[in-house]
Amino acid sequence: MKLARRDAAVRRPAAPGRPRVVAVANQKGGVGKTTTAVNLATAFAAGGRRVLVLDLDPQANATTGLGAPEDAVATSYTLLLGEAGFDAAVAASAVPGLDVVPSSPDLAAAEIEFGPRPRREFVLAEALRGHLGGYDDVLIDCPPSLNLLTINALTAADKVLVPLQCEFYALAGVAQLMDTVARVQRSLNPRLTLQGVVLTMYDRRNNLCESEAADVRGHFHGKVYKTVIPRNIRLSEAPSHGLPALLYDRRCAGARAYSRLAGEILAAA
Repeated sequence: MKLARRDAAVRRPAAPGRPRVVAVANQKGGVGKTTTAVNLATAFAAGGRRVLVLDLDPQANATTGLGAPEDAVATSYTLLLGEAGFDAAVAASAVPGLDVVPSSPDLAAAEIEFGPRPRREFVLAEALRGHLGGYDDVLIDCPPSLNLLTINALTAADKVLVPLQCEFYALAGVAQLMDTVARVQRSLNPRLTLQGVVLTMYDRRNNLCESEAADVRGHFHGKVYKTVIPRNIRLSEAPSHGLPALLYDRRCAGARAYSRLAGEILAAA
């Protein structure tokens, strides 16, 4: 699958109401963050919703996982710097109803380039303002760190979705993220709330995995989704083919889990 060129992106008619803007975040890498953003967005789109994935991770894994062209000129990097407008940065994906703002490795230097820029935590929010009317859902794939890019995502978002791997120290690792969310909520974005926690890389045969899942549910109470994402080789294979797992193998356990998760999220909205 290849994404259409940027100039082939179709500007969608305005969706009723304000879209839900969700930052998919965890400062720990390798927890299924990008896999969750890509496949959840695909599941939303498969249900007829109009969806945008904004790749804010310099590793550009969401961009790759959706088959985006590597030679994109307008990206989330140029959008943040004001060198490209929103419409120029949006690419239409081959998934009906799913658009992408691709990432660039240049994002790694964004924090330095912002420097002492006034209101630098609001750069993304200001770049998106007035441009999201054509979407029902906007998912921001954050970098695996609590840097200025993640702060920008949290400042622009309504909700934060936390993918959490079922492993030892999982709760300890996410505590720093929740502290950052609370600080953003207090000083930058009072509307920001926790959308929920999704347990990833789940292995029912592993007693430790079951124990950690119980600890997470006890800590976050009703904010942990019932749907869990299993360890699944097809989820790992799909990005190398430039496809979400729901297109690569929609019958695999991982794809079915993300479809159920999408339904659970929408039912709770």
